[in-house]
Parts: sequence; C-alpha cells; structure tokens
Amino acid sequence: MMKAAVIGFGTISGTHMKAIAANDGMELAAICDVKEELKVKVPEGVAFYTDYKRMCREIKPDVVHICLPHYLHYPVTKDVVEMGFNVFCEKPVALNVEEAEAFAALEEAHPEVKIGICLQNRMNDTTIELKKILDSGEYGEIRGVRGFVPWYRDSSYYEVSPWRGIMQYAGGGCMINQALHTLDLLYYFGGDISRIHAVVGQTNDLGIEVEGDIVARLEYANGARGLFFATTNNWANESVQIRVACEKAAFQIEDDRLYKLIPGGEREVLVASQRRDDAKFYYGSSHARLIARFYKAVETGSDDYIHVKDAVMVIRLIETIVKSSKEDKLLEV
Repeated sequence: MMKAAVIGFGTISGTHMKAIAANDGMELAAICDVKEELKVKVPEGVAFYTDYKRMCREIKPDVVHICLPHYLHYPVTKDVVEMGFNVFCEKPVALNVEEAEAFAALEEAHPEVKIGICLQNRMNDTTIELKKILDSGEYGEIRGVRGFVPWYRDSSYYEVSPWRGIMQYAGGGCMINQALHTLDLLYYFGGDISRIHAVVGQTNDLGIEVEGDIVARLEYANGARGLFFATTNNWANESVQIRVACEKAAFQIEDDRLYKLIPGGEREVLVASQRRDDAKFYYGSSHARLIARFYKAVETGSDDYIHVKDAVMVIRLIETIVKSSKEDKLLEV
C-alpha cells in the first residue's frame, strides 16, 4: 500500500482525497493545514498536522499532494522535494514565468524524486482521442483552434478565500485559476504558439485585483489561427468548448463529448468522457486517472506523467497575454 499525504485542506483537497480513495493500492495517511480547527473534519484514521515538514519526517509518504494557494506551490514543493519526497502539485505550476523556470530547474536538479503537475484535462477521454486524431494527420493540417470558457464567480468565491483576488498571491484571475486547463489544451492540440494579441480586463464590480475577462488572437507556428476567450462573468458555469479545424474536417469538445462536425450542421459523437459525480462537472473528470498514473510512475520508476517542464508553457502564454493587453500590440511568445 502506497501512502499519500495532503498539504492544504481547502476546497481542491477533497478532489484529491476522492481520487486517492478511488485507486486501489493508495492510502491517505495524513493531512496538513495551518488551521488547527480543521482537525475535526479529518477522516477517521488519518493523521493531522500543522507542520508539513514534521508530517513528512514522521509519515514518510510515497507522494505528497500540494493543494495550497497558488503562491505556496513552488516554495512548499521545493521544501518537500529537498527532503526527498515525491510531489503531486495542483495547478498552476507557478505565479509567473520566472518562478515556473525555477520550478523546472528544481525538477532537473532532483532526478531522484518525481514531481507531477495536475493538468488533469489532458487525461480526459475526449482529449486523448482528439490528440490521437490530430497526430495521425488523417485530416490534414490544422487551420484553426478555438477555446471558450464561459464561467461565473461571484463575490462569495473571493470572500471565502480572499487570496484569490490578490495578484501577489493568486498570480492572476480567470486565466491562471479557471481557464488554465483550456489554454493548456490549445497549444497541446495545435502546437507551438508564436505570437499573441490580447485584451484583458475585468467587467465585474467586486473590487478585486485579478482579471475576469480575456480575448486573445493566437498565431501558431504552423500557420494556424487561434482564438481564446474566457470569462468568470457569465451567468452560470457552462461547458468549456474547444474546436479544432483541420483541412478535411473539424472537431469539437463540449459537454464531455468529442464531436466530428459534419457539413450541414450535424455532429457525430466520437467519444464521451466519464462525468464527475458532483456539481462541478466543468472541472474535468480525470483527477483519479492522472493521480493513479503518477503513483504508477513512482512505483515503477517510469517517466509517464505530466512533468513541471510540461506545465511551463501555459504560464508563458498567460504572461504574454497580459503583457500584450498592457502594451496593446501583437507580441512574440
């Protein structure tokens, strides 16, 4: 039985704990949080700590899950890695490109441990199938890529965890917190993005520092054009939509299904992803699959997981989008 420990007992930790419980051969041994009052919510038989270094020394977990606010991802991971423990870290990998590159350097400097990053939507059935289709070249070159994220966050979201609205701690708003997975898939599917022209703003009245609305034109290295739109000022959380147009066919991911678009408006379902069994269906449903894959890599010594180096580019894209908006011009990535 492999032992897991979780640092950070906030909202996202529940998703990780469910994923750990869903996988045979994995056991949640300990949870750490600075809030002592959370101890009463810890499941029976699971140890509780307020000091993560002490937890690691005493529990000696096979994998430590980092479920902390964004600004703590890199520094806490660094401490745990330097203690010799494997880490599975929530997104984002960092607040900015400088920190992301430091994180990648940490990974390279410690080949004796593994650091996995939670980009779970790469493991959705729809993503896997579309990636396979695009890589096959059967439908010709990619000509266009589009990603829409129409979500909603009200004042209560920021009141519960005020750090989410502060740039210093969150590193951004809608892009780095809600739409990061979609932006990640836009270059995962379409290839390298060479230039971006974007507009970033905030159309709500919540008094927060971070952005809530983004529209960006993407120029791909292969000549394709892209469009990225994301907002947390919709009236509800609706399904993410990703469309990829090739020379001979177009494909769309929406509502956990991958469609092949047929001229005349018809759509053929190619594959459907398993839905999450909770209200936050729009998160993506593959945490358990991704976490199991990482544990297998730890057990077998393989490199078959999402590395820090794989997650750096999405931070670079976010930083370029913000800079393009400030300077109001097309910028190289």
